[in-house]
Amino acid sequence: MTDETNKDETQNEVQAELSADGADEQPDAGAGNQTQAETPQADESLKGASEESTPEPAESMTSVMDMYEESFKRFAEGEVVNGRIISIDKDHVLIDIGYKSEGQVRIEEFLDENGDLTAKIGDAIEVMVEWWDDEEERVLLSKDKAANIKVWEAIKNSYDEEGTVKGTITNRVKGGFSVDIGVPAFLPGSQADLRPIRNLDDMVGKEFDFKILKYNRKRSNIVLSRRAILEKELEKKRSATLATIVEGKVVEGAVKNITEYGVFVDLGGLDGLLHITDISWGRVKHPSELFSIGDPITVKILNLDLENERVSLGMKQLNEDPWTTAAEKYAVSSRVTGKVVSLTDYGAFVELEEGIEGLIHVSEMSWTRKIRHPSKVVSVGELVEAVVLDIKPDSRRISLGMKQVVPNPWDVISEKYPIGTTIEGKIKNITDFGLFIGIDEGIDGLVHISDISWTKRIKHPSELYQKGDVVQAIVLDIEKGNERFSLGIKQLQDDPWATVAERYNVGKEITGTVTNLTDFGIFVELEEGIEGLVHVSEISKEKIKTPLEKFKIGDVITARVMNINSDERRIGLSIKRMEIEDEQNLLSDYVNNMGQATSSFGEILRENLQEKLNED
Repeated sequence: MTDETNKDETQNEVQAELSADGADEQPDAGAGNQTQAETPQADESLKGASEESTPEPAESMTSVMDMYEESFKRFAEGEVVNGRIISIDKDHVLIDIGYKSEGQVRIEEFLDENGDLTAKIGDAIEVMVEWWDDEEERVLLSKDKAANIKVWEAIKNSYDEEGTVKGTITNRVKGGFSVDIGVPAFLPGSQADLRPIRNLDDMVGKEFDFKILKYNRKRSNIVLSRRAILEKELEKKRSATLATIVEGKVVEGAVKNITEYGVFVDLGGLDGLLHITDISWGRVKHPSELFSIGDPITVKILNLDLENERVSLGMKQLNEDPWTTAAEKYAVSSRVTGKVVSLTDYGAFVELEEGIEGLIHVSEMSWTRKIRHPSKVVSVGELVEAVVLDIKPDSRRISLGMKQVVPNPWDVISEKYPIGTTIEGKIKNITDFGLFIGIDEGIDGLVHISDISWTKRIKHPSELYQKGDVVQAIVLDIEKGNERFSLGIKQLQDDPWATVAERYNVGKEITGTVTNLTDFGIFVELEEGIEGLVHVSEISKEKIKTPLEKFKIGDVITARVMNINSDERRIGLSIKRMEIEDEQNLLSDYVNNMGQATSSFGEILRENLQEKLNED
């Protein structure tokens, strides 16, 4: 016997029962009067309500038939139906779906990730008819498959209507991301954002809206795009922004990208470039020093090219150019304080305020020191005090001086150390041409090599002195304009050449030591520092090619003083004169010792000797 046959028979039985019940319930006249008599004080209102709530027999039968008809309704396998949880056991959850018997759902479908049961008796639920068991008259249902069907229906509707679905990125996969939208879906990396994402892991775990690009239910294949939604939103923002911005307008934006030449600002779907030269009136080495991506920013529209959608922005233009009032604020000779922002070979740039920098040239850093590089005096970031030397607002230039902050020591050095003053100081440096002696801080005096000794021949000052030696010297000259301080050591003693003529008069016979031999003569030391020269022509009556033939250094010789030139510090000596004089003396003695000669021969001899002496 089939279900349909059973159903028809049962329906006939129910109709018969309802007809009998209806006949029994027809009111009897006597019975009705008796009831009214027995209850004379019945509540009229209650009676009226009872009469209104009591259905007509035909309506009551129809309602019951509908309910009965519903209990025999058989849902198709794969159909999603509504039900209510009526019972829970260890293996199944029983669902009332309006059928003559309850449906069963495996209890595993109601356990969460921690194994806890999520079902409660009385909960409404959607399930899918999975399988009919005709023998045992039970229905196997699935909550998960019903949810899956709903998801696919939503996917189809979203795709057909070009709508969006919400989903959570669960993890990274090859070429993109896996997204949970109720079922697993694939988000290509190129569709994740408007531009490449630096850190893909930052996307994992976040929920977004997605557009379905394509799907295949049989293969459970779904491809999503977030970029399509963002592009659509961006286009709306761009259109709205282009309709409102004009040149000169001040707008709000957000830093989108930072490069070495400027900052790209998102104005609302439209990007503008804030060039590095328009960020500040002052010095900006790199925009990253001032901005980070995402920072809110206020800018001014400098130039707008609607055709190419290019926007030039300015930030410094929001404030007045500081150079317009610089001449009044930084008058010549005024003192200022600023921060060193840059160093070059020729000086240091000092920021007086944002947008205004002055240059301290290396020559303006010290009155006394010769600064080779400004890093020897100042460093970047250091606060310094200076004096305004010159200002040219049109050229945006200010010349500053550090040394002008303190008095120029050369202005008072001549008063402090008059010419002729004996000073004492330490040798700070030795060069080929002299000694540098520290006088005051930053001022050195020079003892030229020619002013070290009156008499000694000095090839290099290091022959007599070492760096660090303390010496005395006399101030010879001060040139303030050229910043020169001349000293002398030899001037501490009298010049021995001043009295040489008195001590070595012409014709005097002297004895000395040979100190040097040259082709033109012999140098003979008469006393320490005083030398005389015996010219090669004054060495002997005989012709001598070189003095080396007869003398060597260290020989002690005797000579006669021939001439003295104190100004040129020269003494001329002669050995030959002494030899000639010795011969003349011998001849003279010989003639004088001869007797009175009577013959003419004696007279002739004397005349010849006299002529010879005259020739010599």
